[in-house]
Amino acid sequence: MISRFDIERRYLALKEQAEQSGYHLNPDEDFAKELVHGLLLNEERYGFAACPCRLCIGPREENLDIICPCDYRDQDLTEYGVCYCALYVSKDVAAGTVPVPCIPDRRSSPEICDTTEGEKGKGATESVLAGTRSLPYPILRCRVCGYLCARTSPPETCPICGASSDRFDKYIE
Repeated sequence: MISRFDIERRYLALKEQAEQSGYHLNPDEDFAKELVHGLLLNEERYGFAACPCRLCIGPREENLDIICPCDYRDQDLTEYGVCYCALYVSKDVAAGTVPVPCIPDRRSSPEICDTTEGEKGKGATESVLAGTRSLPYPILRCRVCGYLCARTSPPETCPICGASSDRFDKYIE
């Protein structure tokens, strides 16, 4: 049984972690706490905090991409200002200057790590550095702390050091 205390404790921990990393939780606290309740329910059901807005089928290994914060959060924040479930929002959405849009689920997109016959046995990083394959997104590097991320554009602020998006450079294209 999930208590209000459990929800409040997890909500405050997520909020603190988000703020320390340059992210923002949805300013509608009741809505955000409902999502936190869903995360806790999924932890009880499956043993991990799967996104409460997506269908979780199979073992943890088959759902790593939707464990909160999901693999799609940063790209969703960049393009739409919110993640799929709207737990995480951009600075503009948190400030109330931009409305929360409805966004598509990226989970059904093709796998990034498919390999060709000639690359079997090679790790993805090794293949990219050897020039035998390309990534769907450039690797961006924070000039302040060295944080690396694969996305079309840098985060609003670096989740490690808090540097602004203009402090990022393309590291690998």
